[in-house]
Amino acid sequence: MSTEAAPALAEGVDTPTPPGKSSALVFRALRLWRTRIGAVFILIVVALAVFGPLIAPHKADEFVAIPSSPPGKGTGLFGTDYLGQDVWSRFLDGGKDILIAAILATAIGLVVGCAIGLVAAYSRNALDDVLMRAMDVIMAFPQIMLALVAVSLLGASTWLIIAAIALTTAPRVARVSRGAAQPVVERDFVAATESMGLSRVRILLGELLPNILGPMMVEASLRLTYSIGVIAALSFLGLAPNPNSPNWGSMIQQNQLTLSTQPWGALLPILAIALLTMGTGLFGDGIARTAAGIDRERGDE
Repeated sequence: MSTEAAPALAEGVDTPTPPGKSSALVFRALRLWRTRIGAVFILIVVALAVFGPLIAPHKADEFVAIPSSPPGKGTGLFGTDYLGQDVWSRFLDGGKDILIAAILATAIGLVVGCAIGLVAAYSRNALDDVLMRAMDVIMAFPQIMLALVAVSLLGASTWLIIAAIALTTAPRVARVSRGAAQPVVERDFVAATESMGLSRVRILLGELLPNILGPMMVEASLRLTYSIGVIAALSFLGLAPNPNSPNWGSMIQQNQLTLSTQPWGALLPILAIALLTMGTGLFGDGIARTAAGIDRERGDE
């Protein structure tokens, strides 16, 4: 490209979203009360999962008192569970596994799904149809059903559960990323970048990805909520890798029969899971509202 043609090309070419604006999306969203409340809920649960094992008064599998004892002296802050283990200690030690598995599954699903969606949106040919029809086939099966089939056939293991959830998360992310990237592909700055001879990878990562970070952050919060629910549901069904591990889902399943006499063994993990899912939902909604406001501002310019 000649130096005389460069200014002419630059004139009238719309500019991409600066990376700085994309990274500031969270800070703008925190001006909303729903985003702040969601962030507080998430921080509370994350703090319990990270620091809970350090302050637990007993080991998770330690016998403390008679099974299903109510709270009181010698039975702990929230009594004992169906095996006589300290409910409070098991609760503090039970969030780490479910949170780590949900984050890993969501992250893998986001990376794979976003990559497929960007490639499909940018290709604009038969590859787009092949990729998206393959995603439709996977989406035809409910997340929980695929996870149940995988665990039933291959046995319960942490990495298998993570892989099953990531596999069912990727198609949904791919559809969102493709839909968000398609209008960006048609913009002039992408054509200008192509004329400079940059590789497809650099165009996808440097031009398309920064312009769809808003929808991807919203989708990440939504997918994390679903991942938490699926992992907790599998544990509740008795398909946790270690049935007696202090997993919040397993605690609900193990102590459901004692709800009328000693509810804390099931009630505490129920409240924690509810708080985490509400937090991710509120946080994602705040991001979505902020991103929509930014789009309206750009439309008015």
